[in-house]
Amino acid sequence: MLFPSIPFLFYFLPLFFVGYCVAPGTTAKNLFLLIASLLFYAWGEPRFVVVLIAQIALNYGAALLIARTKGKRRLLATAAGIAINLLLLGVFKYADFIIGTLNAGLPAGDGAFALPGLALPLGISFFTFHAISYLVDVHRGHVVANPNPLEVAVYIAMFPQLVAGPIIRYHTISRQLGRRRLTFGRASAGMRIFIIGVAQKVLIADEVARIAETIFDKVGQPTMLEAWLGLGAYTIQIYFDFAGYSNMAIGLGLALGFAFPRNFRLPYTASSITDFWRRWHISLSQWLRDYLYIPLGGSRGSTVETYRNLWLVFLLCGLWHGANWTFVIWGAHHGCLLVIERAGLMRLLDRAPAPVARLYALLAVMTGWVWFRARDFDHALTFFASLAGFHGWADLSVSTHLVLHPATLAAMVIGTILATVHIDVARVFRLALARAASPAYALADTVAIAVFLGLSVLSIAAGSYSPFLYFRF
Repeated sequence: MLFPSIPFLFYFLPLFFVGYCVAPGTTAKNLFLLIASLLFYAWGEPRFVVVLIAQIALNYGAALLIARTKGKRRLLATAAGIAINLLLLGVFKYADFIIGTLNAGLPAGDGAFALPGLALPLGISFFTFHAISYLVDVHRGHVVANPNPLEVAVYIAMFPQLVAGPIIRYHTISRQLGRRRLTFGRASAGMRIFIIGVAQKVLIADEVARIAETIFDKVGQPTMLEAWLGLGAYTIQIYFDFAGYSNMAIGLGLALGFAFPRNFRLPYTASSITDFWRRWHISLSQWLRDYLYIPLGGSRGSTVETYRNLWLVFLLCGLWHGANWTFVIWGAHHGCLLVIERAGLMRLLDRAPAPVARLYALLAVMTGWVWFRARDFDHALTFFASLAGFHGWADLSVSTHLVLHPATLAAMVIGTILATVHIDVARVFRLALARAASPAYALADTVAIAVFLGLSVLSIAAGSYSPFLYFRF
């Protein structure tokens, strides 16, 4: 079930919210939330509910075992719990990739291994990372293993962040699992954030997706102008698609009494790739830092070891995003740039004019998106050739002309401005608080949110199936 869909907006969410509000006490609310979350997941993936429940049971028991043991046994229990989580992820997500790679390396004429062809459970990468962080934090003593299976189940399976994040640490919401406040003010603020997320997804991401999909998938050899137009559209699409989902999840969480952390902070205004990863998918970059980069040694070793750790982390980050060599290359692309910046480029960027540094970061990110979006290695190389002008300069194909209608172009322009213009959020927030008591401001705010919701609903009702890009990760 998709958040920006008629069944969710007009049936699931209202019925759920009424039931959640009238449920007496936190335990009843948790039980209702868990049942609703399993129903939400089963709506699109009924056969994989068993996998989700099994993973919840596994990590609930593993955390208690880790808490009760010490020394080498504690380390062994933690390693076993992490290994089983990764094994489940590997079987479903990487089995075909690994076997296909092995088959490609076999001599011609030798028998190839059959591909399992397993379907990928939605959100398995995200709830696997939730589970691993919980086990590691229990092992480190940062949190206490929760003996309440209902609370652990809600943490892992809560539907707002179940299928596409953000990646929530257990300690972030551990107290709220046992006791939380549900107020009209929080619910109102949460639903505003949710509606803004829906508008980001439906009115911007889905509109510019028409350009990106046409140029990447239907035009064999785009011209230079066409290729940059398609890449720009995809750059806007993936940001507003994923940031929109994150805002929907954060808004729903707030309405339910949970405080989820911010996941994006104007990443396209970054002045370096290092800065970009402090702003893009913040919950993932912090997870990789705390549970992979630092355990590998972080920057505590030699310069060469630090560079190795950075590159390895982002190689695995690419692989986490998808079982395809293009994702691995995307991860290597970012890893190499981070190493180069740490090796000395950052000092030059710090002294360079701000527009120059931002242009460098934006071009570095956009060229990386080619690997992320391409079907395969050959497709990526063809697209890079188009970006360089090897397939013509300014002509546009008939397919591209057909998708360049006013609404799509308007979404492209608005999305570009919102994504690249740096706004002092703290100052805007202070001004909003100062003016919030004004009836005119309150009316304008309500009208704006109503317009966003109305336009989004109209677009959803008239549109086609448009899943979130990060569902497949």
